[in-house]
Amino acid sequence: MQAPKITAYLKTYCGWSEGVRAIFRKYGLDYEEKDIIKNPAFRWEMEQRSGQPLSPCVEINGTMLADISGDEVEAWMTQNGLLEKSDAEADAPTNSACSDAQHAAMAAGVVGNVKIIA
Repeated sequence: MQAPKITAYLKTYCGWSEGVRAIFRKYGLDYEEKDIIKNPAFRWEMEQRSGQPLSPCVEINGTMLADISGDEVEAWMTQNGLLEKSDAEADAPTNSACSDAQHAAMAAGVVGNVKIIA
């Protein structure tokens, strides 16, 4: 099976984006990540390519999957013969937003136990 060409438009810190990353890690998939928070040009590119402003968006072999969860990415890739479904657990939730505590930490500039200084 040939490796798919994957471009993922993700947020730096986001439960949905981390769920997509977790699926890529689970299957050992190579992908190009375009952080739409760190680089506003990537957000513009994502909106132009997907036709809408919500993330994450993942383009796989030229097909854009807009506003998608990790579970949905895995299901789409399985249904389209790009993955053989694995029962292995992902290393992060694949279908959820950040918790209120995670949002508060991000707003305070804390990721994990690290204070982010811009």
